[in-house]
Amino acid sequence: MKVKYFADTDTLHIEFRDVPVSETRDLDENTLLDLDGQGNVCAITVEHASERAGIPQFSYEQVAA
Repeated sequence: MKVKYFADTDTLHIEFRDVPVSETRDLDENTLLDLDGQGNVCAITVEHASERAGIPQFSYEQVAA
């Protein structure tokens, strides 16, 4: 999984799997879902992320299975 934040456009991009994107769907006017050929979500993009996703407070934790 890769998480990227682009401060210049205030865009958050979370890639769950590195596969070719077959389709992008609008979840709402500021959220896009990228789907692979089987319809599985492989990435999500959030526009205006600092307002919508709390980017200044963003943290990451990996939890063992």
